Amino acid sequence: MALKNVNPTKTTAWSKLEQNFEEVKNIHLRTFFNENLNRKEDFSINFNDFLIDFSKNRISKDTLTLLLELVEEVDLKDAISKYFGGDIINETEERAVLHTALRSQSNNEIIVDGKNILPEIKKTLKKIEAFSNKIISGDWKGHTGKKITDIVNIGIGGSDLGPDMVVDALKYYKNHLNIHFVSNIDGDHVQEVIKNLNPETTLFVIVSKTFTTQETLTNAQTIRKWFLNSADEKAIGKHFVAVSTNLKSVAEFGIDSNNIFPMWNWVGGRFSLWSTVGLSISLAVGFKNFNQLLVGASEMDEHFKNEPFEKNIPVILSLIGVWYNNFFGSETEVILPYSQYLNKLSAYLQQAIMESNGKSVDRNGNRVNYQTGSIIWGSAGTNAQHAYMQLVHQGTKLIPADFIGFEKSLYANEEHHNKLMANFYAQTQALAEGKTREEAHLDLKHQGKFNQIEKLLPFKVFEGNKPTNTILIKKLTPKNLGSLIAMYEHKIFVQGIIWNIYSFDQFGVELGKELAHKIYANQ
Repeated sequence: MALKNVNPTKTTAWSKLEQNFEEVKNIHLRTFFNENLNRKEDFSINFNDFLIDFSKNRISKDTLTLLLELVEEVDLKDAISKYFGGDIINETEERAVLHTALRSQSNNEIIVDGKNILPEIKKTLKKIEAFSNKIISGDWKGHTGKKITDIVNIGIGGSDLGPDMVVDALKYYKNHLNIHFVSNIDGDHVQEVIKNLNPETTLFVIVSKTFTTQETLTNAQTIRKWFLNSADEKAIGKHFVAVSTNLKSVAEFGIDSNNIFPMWNWVGGRFSLWSTVGLSISLAVGFKNFNQLLVGASEMDEHFKNEPFEKNIPVILSLIGVWYNNFFGSETEVILPYSQYLNKLSAYLQQAIMESNGKSVDRNGNRVNYQTGSIIWGSAGTNAQHAYMQLVHQGTKLIPADFIGFEKSLYANEEHHNKLMANFYAQTQALAEGKTREEAHLDLKHQGKFNQIEKLLPFKVFEGNKPTNTILIKKLTPKNLGSLIAMYEHKIFVQGIIWNIYSFDQFGVELGKELAHKIYANQ
């Protein structure tokens, strides 16, 4: 069954939210906290190792109530049921959207085209596990009898950004294998990756659902030629594997049919790291840790499916995002993980969110007259504080921010971690409270700058009232990372439902590719 088509701006809740916006838009966060001493508790959700504190947002309890009425009016509950149930909710491509099935810990059947897909998923996971164990243990040998030391993932978009981000994020859990990623069709990229590799000890994982993606196939062919400079074609079977559905083209490349890992058309590229696309993750950190990533995602899935909306993390975060996008007119959101391990998270979410909800046509095929997807950006704190946070604090734009932090560091260096987290908390407090003219005046007096007070005062005032979400997690583990990624995936879904758009196609990616092929053919 199809998703329901509801123009959000025509709902009763939207009209009420417009009125509420006029009431709260000029209220300062300091006022919200002064009027409700329990605001943090009232605007927080606990889930496993997660604390989501959304109290530093420019919303009242009435705002939240009306936002929750909005998801009732667009029938989010029905959409969630269809999402997890395997309905064809990606209607423009006539596909189900079931990346959640890849990490399901349940034995309940999930039917696609009259067939339960769970047995095939479990079979494929066992194949990933067996293959990973062979490579990691050294039982798998290259064509000259040497153990594999390096893995090169060849892909682009979701076949690159997800695995690359997770491998980097879980570096602490990594084994002895060296993992590399080739994505850009820029020939300098691939040459830089392979120039110091030994073909005798390197395994290449080609990730392309159709085995036709220009960037991936061009890089794969370049690497194949480089490899064959020191080996014959029979050796390809020991050094190349593929994640694809195109068995014919993979076989023509020279890859053994036993070394092909399946993909399914009900998994979109940017949501595919949970599938065989995550093979490089399993190779990097071992299948046990890869499986924990799946478990964490599954637990967030269950929370999203079953928790009442007022205590549902993805739902609340989605609604807050809609509030700023559609009522305050904010165009961007910044994601700030206070962990160097998550340095690539913002870039990964940039693709996941902007490719999904960057749409201007609703599910009826009509052009929308309201804003949809936000522009996503960010990087790791505290580096961000020395880069662009000046604009967030004192610029002219309202930029909502997600701050992601961990209670414990992995190497247990308390001095470093305490300083890191002091900055984490200080930023959210400073953004919310700002610094008044009176406070700035007093500071300048304490600094002994009596003769410069009038001149410097305007530059020392911070308006504050800048919204943030605090996402505090006990520790960066594979399981918690899985929950974090799934949380953002479901936020994407909810916002797509509210905006009445199709989040799971990406036709906007195709036009440039088509023109590039024509230009290349005519060169």
